[in-house]
Amino acid sequence: MHSEGLSRLLLHPARIVEIMNEVNKSAQPQDPSGSRAHSWASTMHGFNSPDGIIFAHADSWAGAGSTNIVSRAEREAREDAQLAPLATRALGAGNRAIVEQADDYRTCFERDRDRILHASAFRRLAGKTQVFVFPQDHQRTRLTHALEVAQVAVAVSRALGLNTMLTEAIALGHDCGHGPGGHASEDALSPFVAHGFDHALWGADVTLVPLNLCVETLDGIRNHSWSRPAPMTPEGEVVSWADRIAYVCHDFEDAVAAGIVSPQQLPEIVATQCGFTRSSQLRAFITSMIRASAQSGRIGMESLTAEALAEFRRFNYDNIYMRDASRNQAKAVIDLLRALVEHYRARPQDMFTEQSPTSNIPMANSDEALHDAVAYVGGMTDRFACRQGAILLGWGAERLPQGIDTN
Repeated sequence: MHSEGLSRLLLHPARIVEIMNEVNKSAQPQDPSGSRAHSWASTMHGFNSPDGIIFAHADSWAGAGSTNIVSRAEREAREDAQLAPLATRALGAGNRAIVEQADDYRTCFERDRDRILHASAFRRLAGKTQVFVFPQDHQRTRLTHALEVAQVAVAVSRALGLNTMLTEAIALGHDCGHGPGGHASEDALSPFVAHGFDHALWGADVTLVPLNLCVETLDGIRNHSWSRPAPMTPEGEVVSWADRIAYVCHDFEDAVAAGIVSPQQLPEIVATQCGFTRSSQLRAFITSMIRASAQSGRIGMESLTAEALAEFRRFNYDNIYMRDASRNQAKAVIDLLRALVEHYRARPQDMFTEQSPTSNIPMANSDEALHDAVAYVGGMTDRFACRQGAILLGWGAERLPQGIDTN
């Protein structure tokens, strides 16, 4: 690039301060008519520059300081040199069910992460129960749970020199196969699926299939539960731990906020090893995983901290997940979802819009209709499932899941 052009990108800090001061001085008072729309519309096309590039701000100065672009291949080479010996490399990966051309700028795992983030299955997690049906304000949904799992997992992976993009992709996608109403949906849908409905398997093998994700990402999603075989990558193993760490800590915090339990009830080993707050608990578990890896080279947790995690989880099961109100909610969820599957199996046309080609509608009570019904009901949010129960089944509010009940 010519030195003149480069000088425009490399502004002296003092000049940046001058620009900001000029902006503050020239700030116009708010439109007396109160119309923000006019001001917003005036920036519709951005601002021209002498180079023919459009900028977002009239006084835009920002740049990378260079016109060199780092290609995917260059970044993969850097990654290969920097990651831990057994970390998963993007270089040489990218095996998908349908072969695709590599992206110019993103690695295969970055593409997976982006695809999951923009997927409707991921967005619908915002309306799916973590612990409480119809959570209020600050309480977790499956979406916020996935985000917290990703934070924990990436924090560990980064310290261990693992592939953080693969880690994040697995973490964001790990619960996309969940049905409405929490884990009760697995009990509800299991009678309709050979070998039972497992949200991890369903997510990897059904829900996320249209995204054509890499085999490493799908494997981590499929095997994130501890009852499943070990994942094929260390990043997948990290997500398995991060999932448990995140839900144990945030489910307890939500239960405290709902008045179901109090911090003083925590087992002594949890209070001693991890403290009473989510922040101190997460720090203890994450740090213990990092120390364990530094000691052994394996993905795990120090024994005393792992015992605290197990006791913490047992406490949640006894006082949150298996309390009478939670069990009653679970029964209501199971009854509702099973009734909806039976309805759609017998009336598959109700799963389609009036504009859908009739050739797409399976025959009533066929195996295809049953599979589609399970997929349709499993993809519902809590509220949509309850709405369909009221509209299609004629159920009253007393038969539907009731939300938080502290009695």
